[in-house]
Amino acid sequence: MAKIHVQGNGFQAKDGKSLRGTTESLAGQEGESLGSALQLNGVAETQADKYGFIGGSQQSTVDPAEDIPPEVLRQREAKWLDMLNSWDKWMSKKHKKVKLRCQKGIPPSLRGRAWLYLSGGKVKREQNLGRFQELDSECGDPKWVDVIEKDLHRQFPFHEMFAARGGHGQQDLFRVLKAYTLYRPEEGYCQAQAPIAAVLLMHMPAEDAFWSLVQICEKYLPGYYSAGLEAIQLDGEILFSLLKRVSPVAHRHLKKHKIDPVLYMTEWFMCAFSRTLPWSSVLRVWDIFFCEGVKVIFRVGLVLLKCMLGSQEKLKACQGQYETMERLRAVEPRYMQEGFLIKEILELPLSERDIEKEHLTQLRHWKETHGELHCKSPPRMHGARAIMTAEPPSRQDLQQKPTIVVEPAQITNSSEDKEKKKSKADKKKNKKDSSLDTTNQDQEVQEQALPDQSQALLKNTSLQASNPSLSSTEHDTYL
Repeated sequence: MAKIHVQGNGFQAKDGKSLRGTTESLAGQEGESLGSALQLNGVAETQADKYGFIGGSQQSTVDPAEDIPPEVLRQREAKWLDMLNSWDKWMSKKHKKVKLRCQKGIPPSLRGRAWLYLSGGKVKREQNLGRFQELDSECGDPKWVDVIEKDLHRQFPFHEMFAARGGHGQQDLFRVLKAYTLYRPEEGYCQAQAPIAAVLLMHMPAEDAFWSLVQICEKYLPGYYSAGLEAIQLDGEILFSLLKRVSPVAHRHLKKHKIDPVLYMTEWFMCAFSRTLPWSSVLRVWDIFFCEGVKVIFRVGLVLLKCMLGSQEKLKACQGQYETMERLRAVEPRYMQEGFLIKEILELPLSERDIEKEHLTQLRHWKETHGELHCKSPPRMHGARAIMTAEPPSRQDLQQKPTIVVEPAQITNSSEDKEKKKSKADKKKNKKDSSLDTTNQDQEVQEQALPDQSQALLKNTSLQASNPSLSSTEHDTYL
């Protein structure tokens, strides 16, 4: 393993240069090349893509014709609303269906709420009401506050939410990161947490983003952001060992040139690929990651390594360590394209058991070569179901506030459709064992009952207005 000098919550190579993907390099070139134009809000005339990017490598260039048809999106939204209203039942009895719907992609209008529920952030928030406000009102440790303030402009500078210095996006990002240093003072702040928090803020209010960040740091990726970064180094060795099974050619090449895993996988894993993939791919990967856990991050890493270094033909252009690293720093776009990447990671046979088995092996090896871990992290939770099983929530913790309801007209139409179907079934039955007069009489009774049923449905359904302000209370989404 390469020699590493630990500095705070980052690390550097022995030559003093920052390793790619570690704390110093997370600023990237995008933020530095942005210039004063964006700082002066000179981007008003630039057209943002559907994700909010006004430029940069992650701006979407997808043809609108390739988007999901609106009618399909409405159907998926209705299904997700039904799941969120009975989340505990779906997670306990129909988890495979939840998993499948996450793999298909969460509807954009409900992505933030779905991530909050999947991560357990919703339960955490309900069990700690007012806690974020308390942390937000405190000043924070000057040591961390200074570092956080310097990092704000580096996070997705081409996204309209974070483009303006001192804008609402950067303000909320500062609040979330500062609150975390107060919530976990022994852990403090790691620069890789900033892009994670920024992605969350693109989809939810600051309080929800904070609790989702807490869950990522404590449940999904424990130890990743602690001083020494031992957990990420361990996972690098796990990734390299798993690569031997997935792509022996790539494994032999990396071993031959003595390329340590931390040199290429640190930014991938610590930022959950949010700074690497096209944005549509980032969102799809995160949808599955929140449901299934860290194995998704391993799968993405293994797929990229296999695609870039998995054949002798591909290795012809990588004759040495430098050429190999350059290739891994600039992954070919076709391998990161949403359709291709999602298909590959879903087909890759890698389970939680595989990761845990390899984790124990690498942990034993670590103790033999480095001694005991300096920072003992809590056990890793492999996805939403594991988190819910470990900390069973109450029904009140999962209750949506306000509850999303369907418009009255849609309720009435739905009732009428059900009655029509029932009427047709009765007709067929009565043709066999009763006369035509009896059938007509049954239909009249049903038609009289229909308005009463619709009125009862409307009477028992409370419509609540949505909150237009960006606050920690959940927002209504109407179909």
